[in-house]
Amino acid sequence: MGPQHGNSAGFYSADTRTRDDGVERSGNMFSFTSHRHQQLMKSEETIMIKVKINGQERSWDGDPDLPLLWFIRDEIGLTGTKFGCGQALCGACTVIVNKQAVRACITSVSDVVDREVTTIEGLHPTGDHAVQKAWREMNVPQCGYCQAGQIMQAAALLMENPKPNHDQIREAMAGNICRCGTYQRIENAVNLASTGV
Repeated sequence: MGPQHGNSAGFYSADTRTRDDGVERSGNMFSFTSHRHQQLMKSEETIMIKVKINGQERSWDGDPDLPLLWFIRDEIGLTGTKFGCGQALCGACTVIVNKQAVRACITSVSDVVDREVTTIEGLHPTGDHAVQKAWREMNVPQCGYCQAGQIMQAAALLMENPKPNHDQIREAMAGNICRCGTYQRIENAVNLASTGV
């Protein structure tokens, strides 16, 4: 399907570290190693894959290399996760997998087997997660296209570090591009969310 996924060394710094569970971390971004995919694939046939998205088990018997982004949008109809670049450079497709921000455009469906995937639609049933409330309070969006990815990145940050300082917020949010330039409002909203809004 074109976009790289799995071990995308071209997009990561030399500081990339792989944990025991197959999660690869580079700076503020996570991906999954292709080893997980190789464990699932015994041949080039399609296999039945079960994934848990927003608490609901979903099945996929198509190409296990299908990017998670397209499975989420096209196969199960959750369109809050956006396509931006297809190369994990902009953050518009950010979802949370096992409490870590992950770029869905380079993560294949087979990479999230036995993992919890949360999209913007599953962050809070009524849109009242602390980050979502802070976003409204600080009037963050301008065009709004990148906002789902920004919110998911911020929510993952607060799961890992509930009280980040401004430098930590800027570092964690650095991989998410806002073409309208609302970075100061984004930073202030994440800070507000960390206070429990």
